[in-house]
Amino acid sequence: MKEICILTPHPDYEENWHPYADQYRALFGDQLEFRPWTDAGDLTGFSLVLPLLAWGYQRQPDIWFQALDGWDAQGVRMANSIPLLRWNTDKAYLLKLTASGVDVVPTRAAPALDTADMDAARLAFESDTLVIKPTISGGADGTYLLKSGAPLPADVLGRDMLIQPMMPAIATEGEFSLFYFEGQFSHAILKTPAAGDFRVQEQFGGREVAVTPPNAALTLAEATLAAAPDAPLYARVDMVRASADAFNLMELEVIEPALFFSFAQDGGQAFAQSVRRALSG
Repeated sequence: MKEICILTPHPDYEENWHPYADQYRALFGDQLEFRPWTDAGDLTGFSLVLPLLAWGYQRQPDIWFQALDGWDAQGVRMANSIPLLRWNTDKAYLLKLTASGVDVVPTRAAPALDTADMDAARLAFESDTLVIKPTISGGADGTYLLKSGAPLPADVLGRDMLIQPMMPAIATEGEFSLFYFEGQFSHAILKTPAAGDFRVQEQFGGREVAVTPPNAALTLAEATLAAAPDAPLYARVDMVRASADAFNLMELEVIEPALFFSFAQDGGQAFAQSVRRALSG
């Protein structure tokens, strides 16, 4: 029996996950097996399970939560704990981190989004340009930038959404992502959107470069990890500059973050060593 299982999308998922799988094969070789998260079978024989390619979970949250409950009941050992995965699935965790003192992009909850929610957010944020996103989402699914007077898209009207002001630094500088393994900083990238867009994902024309993060970014990342309900083995911390010497958290991703090993000086060896320590622990 192979020791490590990485969960993947359903076989008919439209995006190609295989290049990412190849990176993990290069690190773990014959120790590794891949199974779709939607039909993973018995995982109790694996020493460690990582949902690193469990793409599409945000489109089927009920099934995802059922899977987490099942794995928990069976005693499946996940690299990031199941309670942490549950917590991280719903982006309302940002409000909890704010309450814990973490500097998060200003965020308002709208359990059934309507125009009154948007008007109240514009007043509270003193901003005419807002970003709305589903509380359970990924890859910018259901995420929109709306200026004052723009109608609410039909697919999000009445849904459970988060509202944030558009942070100017996204367009002028970009979004920083810092990667941590066992709480130790590994590498960082700066993601910039295509001209005229606000989304930094590659499918929307976003670009990435390796960067040395400012000290204020490292401080925020460490505060974010310390405030999480459990210590993750792997994590990506996304943030944006709020002022010359301050950053705001955009997201903490501990489920299926792209880890961008090509921008790590060690090519992902720090991650591989963390996994191997977990295997022997």
